[in-house]
Amino acid sequence: MAKKCDVCGKGVVVGMKLSHSHIRTKRTWEPNLQRVRALVDGKPQRIRVCTRCLRSGRVIRAV
Repeated sequence: MAKKCDVCGKGVVVGMKLSHSHIRTKRTWEPNLQRVRALVDGKPQRIRVCTRCLRSGRVIRAV
């Protein structure tokens, strides 16, 4: 299952965790995604949206 926001496309970012002794290990940063009922083309639909899009008002929630 893909971890991407359906509105902005924000997804998983991969990088390195760096310890105090400079031991490097791979890690991921995952976006804070919420499954919400939103209006898509005038119809309510369940979509996966990041909290940044919810807060900024880029998503119209279906009641």
